[in-house]
Amino acid sequence: MCMWCTHSIRYGFHCIPQGEGRNNVFSAIVTHWPKAPRVVVYDFACALGPYCPTREPDYFADTLFVVDSFHSKGHTKCAPAAFLSTYANVDPQLAQINSSAAKCGNSSLKQIKKSVSYMSQDRAIIYTKVFLLIGNCLKILKFAGLDR
Repeated sequence: MCMWCTHSIRYGFHCIPQGEGRNNVFSAIVTHWPKAPRVVVYDFACALGPYCPTREPDYFADTLFVVDSFHSKGHTKCAPAAFLSTYANVDPQLAQINSSAAKCGNSSLKQIKKSVSYMSQDRAIIYTKVFLLIGNCLKILKFAGLDR
């Protein structure tokens, strides 16, 4: 599981040995940020939102958990309070969030999927880390206009 900012810069990744669950996402956030992010956009933020503050109420006291626009269409049983679009209607800063940054960023991982599948876990983690670091360097050079 990768964590992305809205500019598609990878903050890090978290290895999940089996199916992704709330605790995996919780652990990834807590281990990568000394202070909780102000906004967490996640496919299942409707379940993650109540879970995280229950586990670490002080750490997540000021964090908003929202489902991105793409995935909110499939959350027919969730309240509008779980959706980014609900908050974006009131807060113009939230309307500027690129909620599909992770979706775009995760698509780049397809480039290494096959190679990683043939590696031991230790080598796959190192390979993935290097791939993500190089991707970040290229993205930062592009933002700085030095990618020519």
